[in-house]
Amino acid sequence: MSVEPKPAADASLGQLMTELSSQTSRLVRDEMRLAQKEFQESAKHAGIGAGLISVAGLLAVFGFAAIVTAAVAALSLALPVWAAALIVAAVLLLAAGLAGLISKRQVQRASPAPEQTVANLKKDMQEVKEARHDRA
Repeated sequence: MSVEPKPAADASLGQLMTELSSQTSRLVRDEMRLAQKEFQESAKHAGIGAGLISVAGLLAVFGFAAIVTAAVAALSLALPVWAAALIVAAVLLLAAGLAGLISKRQVQRASPAPEQTVANLKKDMQEVKEARHDRA
């Protein structure tokens, strides 16, 4: 099949339909290839971003550990080292407990089902049923 389209006046309806079909399928294939390339590029950037977030989290953990160590060292100037470490550990455990309680409350407030969507769907179904009964 030639790439050059025939003038519309010279082509029969069958030829035009064949040409339309081939051009449509070519267009769909090209669009699918383009979408695949775009998805691959997007996934590549998302992967790099996720890796960098992991690195940032790991560095934050090390930074926090250094701050904890500095707090123990600072308190050890006034107290024995074991007491300073015990105080810092108690403060950290207290903060972890508070965060756990807050997160528990947030999880309990979360609804397992999208309540508004379910209500809207039930309402829509009822309206369709009523409209169907009104026609009968």
